[in-house]
Amino acid sequence: MKARKAIIKRRTKETDINLEWNLDGTGDSNIKTGIGSFDHLLSQVAKHGTFNITLAASGDDQHHLIEDVALCMGKAFNKALGEKIGIVRMADATVPMDEALAMAAIDISGRGYSVIELPLKGNDMGGFPSDLIRHFLESFATEGKITLHARILYGVNDHHKVEALFKALGRALKQATRIDERIGLPSTKGLLE
Repeated sequence: MKARKAIIKRRTKETDINLEWNLDGTGDSNIKTGIGSFDHLLSQVAKHGTFNITLAASGDDQHHLIEDVALCMGKAFNKALGEKIGIVRMADATVPMDEALAMAAIDISGRGYSVIELPLKGNDMGGFPSDLIRHFLESFATEGKITLHARILYGVNDHHKVEALFKALGRALKQATRIDERIGLPSTKGLLE
């Protein structure tokens, strides 16, 4: 099987991003965006997805940085999948973290779409404004050409709720990208972009 890896570099007047994503990794990550809480959340995707992700990113403000990281991650994810032959394609995961419970459902459909339910209190999570979680997930789904349903079912602490969601995202992506050689192209259309 061809290596399922992608390297994305994006340099604009607002951000400078270098990303490498190996779908068939071991969960190792080296993520440096300058936003500790964001780095922590992205490392959850790597660990629980068993992806290897290396990311160095800087930007003029948090909004631009988080948005552009999401765009690059979506592009890398889609590129690493290649022709998508044999992928399971659809998966979901529900993950608890203390009092919080979150779920993510994925369809690697070729269509970027998202339904996001984030009942957050608006707490600042160590320098990472919680309103940017939605923007990150929507941008990732659009560029990754996936359908993403992400939902925080309940919880009290915003950090616990969001961390559970990112762990669920990693686990759902891991299952959806799993190879089952019996599947061939996972679409009755005969095309999956």
